Amino acid sequence: MSLPPRILVIMSDQSRRALIRAALREVGYDAIGASDMDEARRYRAIEPGRGTVQLVVVDQDNAVREMAELREILASHHGPRVVLLAHATHEPPAGPWSRIVRRPVSVEDVVAAVRSELPLPEQSRNPLD
Repeated sequence: MSLPPRILVIMSDQSRRALIRAALREVGYDAIGASDMDEARRYRAIEPGRGTVQLVVVDQDNAVREMAELREILASHHGPRVVLLAHATHEPPAGPWSRIVRRPVSVEDVVAAVRSELPLPEQSRNPLD
């Protein structure tokens, strides 16, 4: 049996981060979260019993303030795809984005963006809990 894809959600707002993580876990991703890049850096690329981080969802505020740290995290996780949650009225910063989702955005919109960037294998399409 293959391990579910691991998603790293980097967002300072704890309640939004928790909602996104829960929704991703509900559809079958192994979603982990961090409030900033320092916390995100604590996740190792390979952890026993878990898949590698294959996609990062990052809020624009975190990405802009800590772009160098984000690039380090991506390199340490072997270049996962990145979904940026961008401001509706500001131009998104240049970055390693595979997809940009403009706010306001629903949790369902974030899950749909993740699914389009990283489809789940058939055997992983169940809640993780």
